[in-house]
Amino acid sequence: MSENAVIITLIGKNLTEMGLEFIYKGELETCEGCRMFKVCNNLVPKRRYRIVGIRGNTVHSCNIHNSGVCAVEVIEPPVIALIESKRAIPKSEIIFNQTCPNLTCELYDLCFPEGVIEGERYLVSGVFEENDQPCAMSRKLRKVELTPL
Repeated sequence: MSENAVIITLIGKNLTEMGLEFIYKGELETCEGCRMFKVCNNLVPKRRYRIVGIRGNTVHSCNIHNSGVCAVEVIEPPVIALIESKRAIPKSEIIFNQTCPNLTCELYDLCFPEGVIEGERYLVSGVFEENDQPCAMSRKLRKVELTPL
């Protein structure tokens, strides 16, 4: 997907708010057979999305959201992550694949941020400071902004 491509999807009316970021978890069995199925489930599971536009004020009935669903425009926003410094090259493309056996590490959530998918391609769209907090695996880490490709 190209950087900041807009996707039209449906989201629960009570969640319809400009700037709201969410992780799409995937389709539910309850959704099968719904006439809105394709529009509600046109996102990639486990990816992060941000609402950038609200399409009209029509509310469609929904088996999941009691208040119904509304059409919104979403993008895949950049995600902040820690990667090895040698891979933190501005404007480069990387395949996100990291390993760390230390699930209790204080840096774990930045090394494996929600919304970034293992094995997917990302553009290093921003490079920030070296991480001053020590890595449990003795890796030299740098904070970057990753944009899905």
